[in-house]
Amino acid sequence: YLRFCNIPHSTYFRLSYSHSTMNISKSGYRVFSANSTTACTELAKKITERLGVDLGKSVVYQESNRETRVDVKESVRGQDIFIIQTIPRDVNTAIMELLVMAYALKTNCAKNIIGVIPYFPYSKQCKMRKRGSIVCKLLASMLAKAGLTHIITMDLHQKEIQGFFSFPVDNLRASPFLLQYIQEEIPDYRNAIIVAKSPSAAKRAQSYAERLRLGLAVMHGEAQCSESDMADGRHSPPPMSSGRTTSGHPGLELPCKIPLTLMMAKEKPPITVVGDVGGRIAIIVDDIIDDVEDFVAAAEILKERGAYKIYIMATHGLLSAEAPRLIEESAIDEVVVTNTVPHEVQKLQCPKIKTVDVSMILAEAIRRIHNGESMAYLFRNITVDD
Repeated sequence: YLRFCNIPHSTYFRLSYSHSTMNISKSGYRVFSANSTTACTELAKKITERLGVDLGKSVVYQESNRETRVDVKESVRGQDIFIIQTIPRDVNTAIMELLVMAYALKTNCAKNIIGVIPYFPYSKQCKMRKRGSIVCKLLASMLAKAGLTHIITMDLHQKEIQGFFSFPVDNLRASPFLLQYIQEEIPDYRNAIIVAKSPSAAKRAQSYAERLRLGLAVMHGEAQCSESDMADGRHSPPPMSSGRTTSGHPGLELPCKIPLTLMMAKEKPPITVVGDVGGRIAIIVDDIIDDVEDFVAAAEILKERGAYKIYIMATHGLLSAEAPRLIEESAIDEVVVTNTVPHEVQKLQCPKIKTVDVSMILAEAIRRIHNGESMAYLFRNITVDD
């Protein structure tokens, strides 16, 4: 063929090499935001600034009948597409926007579709509760069906959630940024003690305490309304009638002599603090701060035990309902959260709320995934319990 076309071998190989290089350069990546509200695109803008790329051209909006519509304004064929989706208060709309955009990119022949979801919604509904359902698993299946091939998230409520997905999940950690804030912004942090608000948060608190070389205190006996098994009648004794005959198997009958008190839910013990917080700075660490009643109650107990300053460190600052007002009126001195969830309105209502930017690690994760580099560097100095 070369002899027939009168093309020297050296020229052919040069042309072949330049052609393959041109294909590689064309196969780049794009970063899109799937949010229809301006406040939710701030994190996406910070990430693209760090990457040195422009935010992808797309339009996400709600029609008059509240249907979600997505229009992608540029070609995505054969490229790695990263969708940044921060979750506002309207969680279900944000999920629908993400699903519709992912499916639109899939039908437009994107090579890979990676969802960057710093706060993964419905992560608290990851366990079976009485007659409920594991909604987090449902959402994972929906994302896979819509076309996502990878997810970048941060501080999942339970690490086991990664097993719900049929594709890779990179669960980044915000603890290095929060630890840096403690060391640089809290005066005399060496006199602090790390506090776990409940026994379930003890491992995370221990991870912080070990890296800061501080003491550890654990609170227990606090009511956990969002996580508890609410009474639904399933464990209550059946109504007993004197002349009733049982038509079922005799083995299914309950012994009549079991005291009723043994079948009732046990009462929660009073709030107790294990550890000395007197004359110390108390730093409560958790992954999510949403309804703050538990944190306010914990702060009051710590004040009674002698703590002279109280900080709260959390990755995701949902701060729903009356949270800003309750924080402002409480004994809490400062609430430090990351910008995984937009909370600018809450900051205007309560100056005690401070923000730590995590766009750096999200941008680096995007760069490494696109270039096929190892993610191990982003998990250095991260403990197993973090």
